[in-house]
Amino acid sequence: MQGNFGLRHVILTIALALVPAPAFAIDEALLPRNLSPWGMFLGADVIVKTVMVGLAVASLVTWTVWLAKSIELRRKSKLAVERTRALEGKMKLAEAAERTGDAHDAVAQLIQSCAKEAELSGGIVDDGLQERVALRLERVEAAMSRQIARGTGVLATIGATAPFVGLFGTVWGIMNSFIGISESHTTSLAVVAPGIAEALLATALGLVAAIPAVVIYNQLVRGIANYRALLGDASAQLMLLVSRQRDHREFRLSRAAE
Repeated sequence: MQGNFGLRHVILTIALALVPAPAFAIDEALLPRNLSPWGMFLGADVIVKTVMVGLAVASLVTWTVWLAKSIELRRKSKLAVERTRALEGKMKLAEAAERTGDAHDAVAQLIQSCAKEAELSGGIVDDGLQERVALRLERVEAAMSRQIARGTGVLATIGATAPFVGLFGTVWGIMNSFIGISESHTTSLAVVAPGIAEALLATALGLVAAIPAVVIYNQLVRGIANYRALLGDASAQLMLLVSRQRDHREFRLSRAAE
């Protein structure tokens, strides 16, 4: 009996030794040590890494455009308000053009264009001059509006495409996770979780790039609209100035005829 017991003990020991190791031991070996955002980036597939880097660059471009355009809008709007207020006083067109000098800001361009048309008209202030001045002012306003809006289109592009780029990285990462499941012959969540986490990080970066781009774009659009309104006020003030000079000239001619 003791011999049979010893034989059974030996057979049981050998059988236990041949049993495969538990799945969680493999899972712990496959599970990465660092699941921080940087660790997940380093462990991601090259395609997912490329998507993440592209989204990070897009986010950097968004904030750079915001800073540059905010400073530009604030500076040009302040100068436009100052020049428009100066036109509200008792100032002639020639004097306004002389004050602007060689300045290249929007209102200065409006004044210089108006003065140039008056000069080309030989000092004749009539309805034809007013129409030509209005056309010139409209062209200058359009050019200055295009100039101030330059660079904002990239924000609309980033806001529209960044979520889909992030989604592409997510789909690619999840696809690689399922491939990893097939190769490891296990369905344990510990094996799948790192790849899914890396994939979802791409989606998160897509939203981080897209949401500020949309908000900043809308903010800049409102600022540009306000700037265009300032240019419209300056153009209206110049038209009033030309009309005032015409009326003053006609008044002097009528007094001379008397």
